Amino acid sequence: MDAGELLRRARSASGLSLRALAERAGTSYSTLSAYENGHKAPRLDTLERILRAAGASFTGRLDVGLEYGNGMLRDEELMMVLDLAEEFPRKPPSPTLVMPRFGRQQ
Repeated sequence: MDAGELLRRARSASGLSLRALAERAGTSYSTLSAYENGHKAPRLDTLERILRAAGASFTGRLDVGLEYGNGMLRDEELMMVLDLAEEFPRKPPSPTLVMPRFGRQQ
């Protein structure tokens, strides 16, 4: 659930209008509307303040996912890379370590 949905549910459960909750929370109607509609994302302290004004509290776990422009989350991409790596054949480790030589050879 995103912040907008969380705020909308808390406001609905409290029976408050957007204007009434905005006034109680010390924010503007337009800002609260932007939060609920996903046009803006509130900071965590702002989210908690608005929830308290609605008589609710945030007790859930906060999941953070960094999203790419294509909508894919980085953790999803990492899982795809790991799945792909599983498809490659594995070679047994070499009994001796072969190191490249750099610099002038004598």
